[in-house]
Amino acid sequence: MSQRIKRAFLDTEDGQILYRIGGEGEPILLLHMSPRSSDEFQELMPILAAKKLVIAMDLMGLGDSDKPPRVYSVADYAKTAIALLDELGIKKTSIFGSLTGGYIAGEVAAAYPNRVDKLILCNVIGFDEEERDKVLKTYSQGFQIKEDGSHLMERWLARVSYVGKGELNHRCVLDDLKCFGSPVYPGLAVANYCLSAQEKFRLIKCPTLVLSGEKALEPLEKVGLAKAENQFWLQEVIPHSQRVELEGGNLWMVNQMSAEVLKVVVDFLGK
Repeated sequence: MSQRIKRAFLDTEDGQILYRIGGEGEPILLLHMSPRSSDEFQELMPILAAKKLVIAMDLMGLGDSDKPPRVYSVADYAKTAIALLDELGIKKTSIFGSLTGGYIAGEVAAAYPNRVDKLILCNVIGFDEEERDKVLKTYSQGFQIKEDGSHLMERWLARVSYVGKGELNHRCVLDDLKCFGSPVYPGLAVANYCLSAQEKFRLIKCPTLVLSGEKALEPLEKVGLAKAENQFWLQEVIPHSQRVELEGGNLWMVNQMSAEVLKVVVDFLGK
């Protein structure tokens, strides 16, 4: 039986952070990809909340959270996750991070090891310097409003090939529109962090699951932002991790394969 998910705000010195919360039991914190929001976990949360306390936050600069007053670092985003856990009185939690959120989740596990029970890293793509520089440029520019409104159709068409033309694409466009006119701050944070992430992630000691989809890399490969040969770094730096690749699916964002992701997550957390 699915549980009702509520929304609330956390006040920080840098602005408000929207978070969603529901259920009770052992906690799990969900951290989304860029440029999405906690909506990425809309299908997952009510079902997980039947047995766990589930929390998802909109990273500052995305969704309904405020834009940060400066370019945040991944360490800054990790601090906001810890601040939310402190506000909720949670001493230790499991964390699921999707791409951008995965880098932040890994930083939390490395920098605050006593706060993390288990870690799930979903589509934590590896980048080389050339790809990193492209990501920096893309997210520094952000999305710009055009006088004729053509930016709306551009965002609609941006993911059609791998998301489709239905409700999920509409939800993605809504998230895009909320971060127009400014840098995509969490994406910038990861671009500035990704080349040093290997050294940091070697500090991760908690049980770790590396999750990906068989075709998850395709959208980035097509635009030259990632290469297949750079995608084995997590297993190298977290040798105790286990890996699951979901066959036949896009799994670019969690919404696309929520039932399959749910099963993997429940199995891993239950061990």
